[in-house]
Amino acid sequence: MVAMSARPNQEAAAQRAENDAPHRAGFACFVGRPNAGKSTLTNALVGQKVAITSNRPQTTRHTVRGIVHRDDAQLILVDTPGLHKPRTLLGERLNDVVRTTWAEVDVIGFCLPADQKLGPGDKYIVKELAGIRKTPKIAIITKTDLVESKALAEQLLAVSALAEELGFEWAEIVPVSAVGDKQVGLLADLIAPLLPESPPLYPEGDLTDEPEMVMVAELIREAALEGVRDELPHSIAVVVEEMLPRTDRPADKPLLDIHANVYIERPSQKGIIIGPKGKRLKEVGTKSRKHIEALLGTPVFLDLHVKVAKDWQRDPKQLRKLGF
Repeated sequence: MVAMSARPNQEAAAQRAENDAPHRAGFACFVGRPNAGKSTLTNALVGQKVAITSNRPQTTRHTVRGIVHRDDAQLILVDTPGLHKPRTLLGERLNDVVRTTWAEVDVIGFCLPADQKLGPGDKYIVKELAGIRKTPKIAIITKTDLVESKALAEQLLAVSALAEELGFEWAEIVPVSAVGDKQVGLLADLIAPLLPESPPLYPEGDLTDEPEMVMVAELIREAALEGVRDELPHSIAVVVEEMLPRTDRPADKPLLDIHANVYIERPSQKGIIIGPKGKRLKEVGTKSRKHIEALLGTPVFLDLHVKVAKDWQRDPKQLRKLGF
């Protein structure tokens, strides 16, 4: 079934009242190839940045939970790393995270960009999904703002035919544009009834259960990813060493000191991150600080240092140190 138009909120509320439907709460995860729009979609549903986004593939390294509060349901969105053919120990661990997440959620959303043909990577993921029999699966065609209606129709038919070929049926097929805010609300409407009956699992107002230090590190890494060479994003990791309120400040003028290290794999990469006379690192600090202050609601002093952790993506000891 292809869902194409959202039901007005007033009508939905009236229908809930009429049916006296039970409250639902549960976990839904978005899976797909790297750069399929999963993080952007998570942020659009939550209404605030809880997952870092980048035009570089494979930027998500943690399962970030975004929480959507509705009158009838609470959706806890698990944004997984993109499933891919691993070339490093880090890649293997990221794939393990994806598969573990699939086994624990109530609904799986498979994300496929509207502007890219179904490829071997997509078929590999959908084949794995076909083996998960009990969990409802929704096909989500993302980035619909980038294509004409004919190309979108072809993508909808292709994803439907692939499920049929593998012996299962999508619970729904939904085209969305997170950037254009098209059908994002409808997607939430379709996920909600598939969740188990339950009271809310998180307090009203919570948007994520990701620790603040991890979110701050991710915002710094997002800023560091912009404008670097193609091979560098996978080599960047950020660890926040310390977050402490400055003690000599008056109560009405607080300042939070954040000390963080940006790790790369080789000494030759240091200059790329720092830039001529430290210009690039300063830009990373300025950009990320704005997002961090918006996240934490307080002025921040951000102290950034660039360090080399040799071949950390392949070294189990280094991976543990960097939180993987």
